[in-house]
Amino acid sequence: MRALLFAANWKMNVGPAEARRYLATFLTAYPPQPNRQVWFFPPAVSVEAVATAIGNRTDLRAGVQDVYWEPKGAFTGATSSPLAAEAGAKAALIGHSERRHVFGETDEQTGKKLKAVVAAGLHPILCVGETLTQRDAGETLTVVRRQLHAALGDRVEVLVTVAYEPVWAIGTGRNATPRDAAEVHRAIRAWLKERQAKETRVLYGGSVNVKNAVELLAEQELDGVLVGGASLDPQVWIELVRTAVT
Repeated sequence: MRALLFAANWKMNVGPAEARRYLATFLTAYPPQPNRQVWFFPPAVSVEAVATAIGNRTDLRAGVQDVYWEPKGAFTGATSSPLAAEAGAKAALIGHSERRHVFGETDEQTGKKLKAVVAAGLHPILCVGETLTQRDAGETLTVVRRQLHAALGDRVEVLVTVAYEPVWAIGTGRNATPRDAAEVHRAIRAWLKERQAKETRVLYGGSVNVKNAVELLAEQELDGVLVGGASLDPQVWIELVRTAVT
């Protein structure tokens, strides 16, 4: 049985009170499962509520959706990695497609953020992926490798999880086929191996739901999923995490 990671990205949803209710439902219905981890990435205001609710469950983690690269200072509205860690975060998303394409985050900035996350003792999930235009132009692997290099450099000396999220498949109802996803995952894994990475865990993110999770995770190249909308309802999330095969 291979280890799988299910990461729930709540985006700009689920405040602290709702997060506590959500986790009460989830914890009651979902006992620890062998070789399976479930991580939650709530908005920053709900990180502490999630971390507190999780308690000592070692199969669960709270994470933060984004950080700024400076540890402290006059950066109104930003959250630093040390502040996220103090609130109970154990992980952080870096370079999510919405940070790149909605907020204009650059490859250089993802590199700074990843270093800041590692320095604070958080586990980074580095998000990479191409737009539809780039995919149609045959540039998928070029884009993904560029994004990996910008964040990780020539030698990967940190523990990192990579999430491949084709931009064209996020919130659109479209999805890469398991075969399409596996091809990119193999390329990511090869890139990491060439640079002596200590970990080669690669997740898939892109309109994952209860109906397609089983088919996607039947592909051995996928080590788990990064899920948005389908993670917002605790009952749906429980079903997704339970039913996906290993």
